[in-house]
Amino acid sequence: MKMSFALTFRSAKGRWIANPSQPCSKASIGLFVPASPPLDPEKVKELQRFITLSKRLLVMTGAGISTESGIPDYRSEKVGLYARTDRRPIQHGDFVRSAPIRQRYWARNFVGWPQFSSHQPNPAHWALSTWEKLGKLYWLVTQNVDALHTKAGSRRLTELHGCMDRCRSCTRVLCLDCGEQTPRGVLQERFQVLNPTWSAEAHGLAPDGDVFLSEEQVRSFQVPTCVQCGGHLKPDVVFFGDTVNPDKVDFVHKRVKEADSLLVVGSSLQVYSGYRFILTAWEKKLPIAILNIGPTRSDDLACLKLNSRCGELLPLIDPC
Repeated sequence: MKMSFALTFRSAKGRWIANPSQPCSKASIGLFVPASPPLDPEKVKELQRFITLSKRLLVMTGAGISTESGIPDYRSEKVGLYARTDRRPIQHGDFVRSAPIRQRYWARNFVGWPQFSSHQPNPAHWALSTWEKLGKLYWLVTQNVDALHTKAGSRRLTELHGCMDRCRSCTRVLCLDCGEQTPRGVLQERFQVLNPTWSAEAHGLAPDGDVFLSEEQVRSFQVPTCVQCGGHLKPDVVFFGDTVNPDKVDFVHKRVKEADSLLVVGSSLQVYSGYRFILTAWEKKLPIAILNIGPTRSDDLACLKLNSRCGELLPLIDPC
């Protein structure tokens, strides 16, 4: 399963152009959604009752909500990155310590960032935005960096791991040495200046805003350093093995404690940064419902578990 993107440079125009050889279609989007059983009307009624009884609902979303928008996840059976390839997400410690790993990351991100930002919300994102507008959704916490909730209009939102969308002015890159912040779009322009003759063809999309490149393609890619101190640059997102900002963690804990119920949408909760809030809800004796295709780390804590497509089920629920 591959999606290819040829990247060329036109000196007359002075800009990079990404040409998808296999454009994103409804068929290709479906490639990243795991198989699920038909909707069970009784389960739909149970979720409807759960939502109806909720007055201060907190929702936590993960990568599974965005697979229907054409963004692959890591853990889904047969279609997730782990099942399809032997590739693994970058680790924070490796990025900090290794220049070749930083070079590989930035080359892949340079190619993939514009394409990643072109994805659009699906019916599940729109449903949650509607719930917020109608006063049903008290707070939304997402583990995703794709900004699809924001594109759908959600405002009572915490992006736990940051954001990688090019349309967001707050998308930043940080210097690991001096802390200087640079807009991601400015860095993209610096990449273009440093790599005027570099070209690449990518094979396959990755979950977090990059693509797959060969080692040969990566080897000649030039990576800029901080304009203030010459330090190494890192996107302002949480990599695997990194920690979420303590202030953000405290903020979400407060929102959980203020809620009267919690709904998990599209997450296996394998990563502790999200799982900890389920434990807080459990300790507070909040009812917990989980909508996710496949098992999760918190199935035994939930009063309701549904194995359905997020975009198929959520629009059926009346938030009033």
